[in-house]
Formats: sequence, structure tokens, C-alpha cells
Amino acid sequence: MQTYSIARVLKGDMKMRKIFSFMLTVSLLGALLAGCSGGAGNKNVGNTPSNTAEPSSETAQPSGKPVKLEIIESGNNLPSPDKDIIKQELDKALNIDLNLTVYPSADDYGNQLNVRMASGNFPDLFMVDRQQLIQFSKQGLLLDLTPYMDKLQQTVSFIGEDSVKKGMVDGKVYAISKSPQIPYNTFWIRKDWLDKLQLSVPTTVEQLAAVAEAFTKEDPDGNGKPDTFGLTGGKLGAFSPVFGAFGVGMPGNFYVKDGAVVNAMYDPAMKEALAFIGQMIASGSVDPELLANSGLQHQEKAIKGQAGIVYIDWPNITKEQFVEQIKTVNPNAEWVQIAAPSGAGGQYDGSWDIGATPARFAVPKALEKDPEKLQRIFDLLNYISNPDGGSMLVQFGVKDTHFTLDNGKPKMTDKAGEVGHSWLYQFTGRPEMEYLQAKFALQSDAIAFANDQPRIEALNGFIDNPEGFNPVDANRYIEEEIAKFIYNKRPLSEYDAFIKTLETSMNYKAYLDSANEQLKALGYGS
Repeated sequence: MQTYSIARVLKGDMKMRKIFSFMLTVSLLGALLAGCSGGAGNKNVGNTPSNTAEPSSETAQPSGKPVKLEIIESGNNLPSPDKDIIKQELDKALNIDLNLTVYPSADDYGNQLNVRMASGNFPDLFMVDRQQLIQFSKQGLLLDLTPYMDKLQQTVSFIGEDSVKKGMVDGKVYAISKSPQIPYNTFWIRKDWLDKLQLSVPTTVEQLAAVAEAFTKEDPDGNGKPDTFGLTGGKLGAFSPVFGAFGVGMPGNFYVKDGAVVNAMYDPAMKEALAFIGQMIASGSVDPELLANSGLQHQEKAIKGQAGIVYIDWPNITKEQFVEQIKTVNPNAEWVQIAAPSGAGGQYDGSWDIGATPARFAVPKALEKDPEKLQRIFDLLNYISNPDGGSMLVQFGVKDTHFTLDNGKPKMTDKAGEVGHSWLYQFTGRPEMEYLQAKFALQSDAIAFANDQPRIEALNGFIDNPEGFNPVDANRYIEEEIAKFIYNKRPLSEYDAFIKTLETSMNYKAYLDSANEQLKALGYGS
């Protein structure tokens, strides 16, 4: 499960400027998003059935044989066509014969895609990552969708303006990006430990640090042993809300602050955040293996009763099997979700990259020679982007068979397992909150709580690395030096020297300049 708010900073005026800049860019390319005044569901455009919310009669009941469409992506658990109810329903609705192939391994998928693109054996719709999108578009292998945006109005309306940008290269749309996901992570705390020590839920970073220290030194589990500590999590991410309390994104994040694009490494508050985190570590209240935690080791420590505060996603603490594990270790253990602590820079539960996307799907340029098939691809994308039609199908299956509507909200039936693979057909994404709360009804409150936390809106997903910049080397160096600062292995007085080395030896200055230029072109910052 997945993905997916600086949170709410200047959100009103900023958003209008972003939208204006985006529309101006597209108009300069001669590709206005046609029909904006009439809405995505305008049914007066008789020659473009894909503009309608449902397939038009021309699309749903065309004459002739079904149009064959081949789609490839990475995934798993796709049933055979005779048992694939989603395929059958899409075929019937759109008069197509959809052949979907999924590859369980991302590496296998990438290899297969590269072979097919090199040989000219193009699928009709296929998943690409950002680097593949750039490579294939520059090789002239992808269809520039910009002139066709008037045929994709329902899709654009569904995925949103920011998602359109995620499929752009050099100002042209070469892929349809899925609608955004939502954040899952928050702090969780042992309420029974708070009660044992007569402490309140922390609401500031200072209180958080005090509670973490108490959990370490005051025997909250009552066993008379010094075998607990305050805070754990997945590496530096455990401190995401602490950085947020200082108004700082995670190291390396780009975001808008006071109207300008800022990189977290250059945010003046970064040193303050690092100093505070260093104090928490020095107190002994942080998991001593924090930076070595991998996978779900932080979850295991929380479940075993070793830690009293954990920064974690809601599925890995609220799903039934984990709730059972927690109760098995200690029937009295009570984990509760808490809001991000406030600090001098505000209250943000870490960063959330609004430029990230779960996946992108591209169309081969060769398909422009087959207008009927191309139109059917557009019809498919629009249909599964229709909240009142195909979108419900690829989320939940067939109405009144796999789900029912209760006061307009989907509820899964006992046959929902027949369409557990439906996510493979969500080529344009899904309304994440509605989907999750229907699929995980017992976790509904935790899902909403995590989503409602204010977050710093990171922009890194919109940025392509310039030539000569190696992000792996730069990120490794940043992680190593940040670790030295917070573990008092290097004084913060040398922070500026660290930045200087980053700029010169790691070519970070070129990356900064390129990132700022790219983000400005998308309407971010002044």
C-alpha cells in the first residue's frame, strides 16, 4: 500500500499561481485543456465520446469487432481471463479485448519493456518510471499527449493538475500519472505507559522529548529492568514530525516557504532541528539502533514492548494480525495515535512529496497511426476515471455483487475476494480515502487521522536530476554527515563546511540550480 501536506503554507494564493502557470505553459504549446468551461462531463461533444462521464452509445455499442488492447505493468495475482471479472466488465463496457500482462519483479518488467521498446514491439499502454519516461520521450518513442488533452478531460479531472505535471518532459505530457496517494505515518504512543507514569499525551516537541526520556528511565512497564527506551522508527524518518515542528522538511527536500522555493539543507532552521534531535539522542531516550533499523524492525520493537513511541504507518500497527501480536505480548498494551507535536516552526507531521506518483502510463508514438485503437485507449482511461462508473469497478468490483452502497459509501461483500486484483486495472489511480476506508473499515479512524495531519509539501518528485549529478553519492554523504551531527561526532559549527563540500565535491550546486529552474517553470516559488 501503498503515496503520496510546505503543508498549507500560503496554500490559497500559491495554488492559484500554480494553476495559472500550468495552464499558461500548456497554452503556449497550443494544447489548451479544451472544455474547461463545460466541465469534464460535457456530453455535447458528439465526436469525442471519451469526454462523457460514461462511455457514449458510440463507444459502448460500436459496430464491428472488439478492439484489442495490450497493456503491461508490474504486479501480481492477476487471474486468468476466464476468471477475471474486471477484464470482462471493461471489455463489455468499451467493446475491447483487453490483454493485461503483469510482471511480479520490477527488474523483470524493466528488462521486458526495454527489449520491446528497442525492437519496436510496442504495447498499447505501459507503465514507466521517471527515468524511462525521460529516456523514451527523448528517443521519440512516446506519443506526445499534449494535443490530445481535450480527449482526456475526464482523466485530467480525476487525477488532478499536479498529476498532469508528473507526466511532463520539457513542457509536454508524455504519460498519465495516477492520482495521488495519502500519507500513512504518524506518531503512536503507549497510552498505558503514560498512565503508569502519570504523564499526558505530548503536544510539543519539548514534551515529546520529556516523555521519551521518562519512558527510558522510569520503568514504564514495571518489570524493574532498564529495558525500555522512548522513541523508535525507521532511521532518520523517526524524527519527521520533529523536523516539522521546526518548519523544516526532511534533509534534501524542496518546498515553498515564505513564497520561495527552499531546500531543507539551506533552511536556517535545519541546524536548530538537528541540535534538538541531538539532545534527544544524548539523553539516551532514542532507540540505540535507530539508524540501523531496516524493514519493520522498529515495528517489532514496539510490539515487543521495547519502545513507547514509534513513527509508523497505520497498517503496521492497526491491522488485525498486529493488534493480536501486541495483545499476546501484553494484554494491557494500548497504542494510540497522536498529533504531530508543535514547535518554533509550526506543527507538521513531516514532509509529503506531492510530486511523487504511484505509477505513470505512457502510449507509444506508433499508435498515432491507429486512431481507432488510440481513441479506445482514451476511452479506457476516461472510463476508469469516472467516479460514477468505471472507477468504482476497478476499485471494488461489480456493484451489488462485490460491493454495495450504504448512504452512498461502498461496503464490501463476502464476494469481494473475487476482485482482489482490481488494483491492477487502476491505471489512473483511485480516490484514496474512499478506497481505503471501504477496504479497511476497521482502520477507518486511523486512516483519516493520518491523512488529516498537516505536512510540509515536498516537491522533489517534480525534479529531474541534471547531467553530472549523482544522487546516490550525494544522498549517502548527506546521511553520513547528518548522523555525525546528531550523534555528536561532528560539531554543528561545521555545518557550513559540510554544505560547501556537498556543493563542490557532490555537484549539489548544479542540482540546486536545476531544481529551482524546473520548479519555477511549474509555477512553484516567486
